Amino acid sequence: MITLITYQAGFGQLSFSPFCVKAMWLLQAAGVDWKREDSNDPRKFPYAKLPAIRTPSGVIGDSHNIQSYLEKQGADFWGEVTDRATGHAFIRMAEEHMYFHVLLDRWGNDEIWPIIRENYFAEIPAILRKPITGSFRKALLKALKTQGLGRFSQVERLQRIEPDLAAIAARLGDHAYLMGDEISLPDYSVAAMLCAALASPLPTPFSERVANDAILSDYAARVENRMKPA
Repeated sequence: MITLITYQAGFGQLSFSPFCVKAMWLLQAAGVDWKREDSNDPRKFPYAKLPAIRTPSGVIGDSHNIQSYLEKQGADFWGEVTDRATGHAFIRMAEEHMYFHVLLDRWGNDEIWPIIRENYFAEIPAILRKPITGSFRKALLKALKTQGLGRFSQVERLQRIEPDLAAIAARLGDHAYLMGDEISLPDYSVAAMLCAALASPLPTPFSERVANDAILSDYAARVENRMKPA
């Protein structure tokens, strides 16, 4: 039995973190026996982040490392896909670009931030919650400015992510999934990010762009419904 350590569920998602959702989908696709263990304190896990899995051979952190572990156990997340280079590019686009848009929608929006604070950090005593989480937020937004995306307005960020969204829609075409008619590894990353965008507690330009695109929103729902744990 594998134990997935994950951030809690919220906003209609299996977890606040799209990477934790991706890890759940990987475990489902691998067909292994697993259970979840919620934690809001990643500091004691590898890389001081979640998701992580507890296995007979130890604790493994990071969704990519979880993927590698499951593949070594025999899981095949690609199936008949031959164009893995394109699939890999979509994974990187989702995890190294789209994800930061999700972060800024949640942590950088002054209207949404109070909702995030009260849901993510409910375990912190109310009298301490605002000052403690305010320092978390300040540090994260500083890091996102260093990364670059945090320097732009919501409108500018939407302009930046538009080619990504158009590429996903074009790739899907008449197919059910990114790499054809069978679900595969890139779907677990891309759909997780789209689902996270759609789950914004309040509408944002990014969330509305995805919600109003039938190709993208239907695709996200299709993957989510197929991979939802029993």
